[in-house]
Amino acid sequence: MTWLIWRQHRTEVCILGLLTGMFGIALLVLGTQAHELFPGGPARCAGEAGINEACTASFRQLDEGYGNVENLLAAFYLVPFVIGAFLGAPLLARELEDGTWQLAWTQSVPRMRWLAAKLVALAGVTVIFTGMFTAVLTWFRQPFDAWEGRFQYDAFDLQGLVPVAYALFAFGVATAAGAILRRSLPAFGVGFGAFLVARMSVALLARPAYATPLTTMEPVPVGGSKAGDRTVPSFADWVIEQGYADTTGRRLSPTEYYELEDAANLAGTNLNQFLHAQGIQQFVVYHPADRFWTFQFIEAALFIAVAAVLIGVVVWRVRRRMI
Repeated sequence: MTWLIWRQHRTEVCILGLLTGMFGIALLVLGTQAHELFPGGPARCAGEAGINEACTASFRQLDEGYGNVENLLAAFYLVPFVIGAFLGAPLLARELEDGTWQLAWTQSVPRMRWLAAKLVALAGVTVIFTGMFTAVLTWFRQPFDAWEGRFQYDAFDLQGLVPVAYALFAFGVATAAGAILRRSLPAFGVGFGAFLVARMSVALLARPAYATPLTTMEPVPVGGSKAGDRTVPSFADWVIEQGYADTTGRRLSPTEYYELEDAANLAGTNLNQFLHAQGIQQFVVYHPADRFWTFQFIEAALFIAVAAVLIGVVVWRVRRRMI
């Protein structure tokens, strides 16, 4: 079975291995150069931008030299999908397209054992390739994480456990689509649509609700010339919402804030002093940085659970002789 699976899927495995290796080498080269900007290591400068002069200079050089590279990392959002779907879409669909299922399912190897061997082998390759790529990318991003934290979308989605879970989800949805549609290319397309919908829905709607966010409420400081220059609880925290509230804690709408700003201008008073005199408070709703791994486990478990359900659909289709 192992040799047969290799013969059937070696093209996909080799292409993915080549691409993963090329991107990995490029990240290693660029990452080495970026890490060299921090003689004591990027972790030493975490949260020190604008405070420690040496760290500030290093972060400035990082932004000037590698800011565009970091922006390009957003394209790697789709890498887990490409790996998972590229292996999952043809797993059954190709057998059905080529008619080889008639031979494969009439040999001495039982149909369910044949399916289990293919699922385990290709899911394993998916995990290995995605895990390797994620490890290199996580290392590459260390200087940027020391500056921005790991809760940024382009950091959280590309590090830790979730990329592997995304890849397994893509593998499951593409395999299930192939079992139902019986065509590799349409299965890949359906998997792409499902992946985008699921990922965007979870990131925007579900992820902020994994835990109850914390809220800080403090009076507007008297010093300074602008309101809103508030220090976030930590540079690495994930800020969900921030704004202003009155003395009772009721949050002000943007219109109400601009009315206060206009009133301060008319009175010729410093805005912060005016807001402080009115009893206005600043609030921040956020998730602390130490919830990173908790959120990673929750999201990874969510996508792996859905992937398991999708694989269950595939098993059910094959078991009941879908042809």
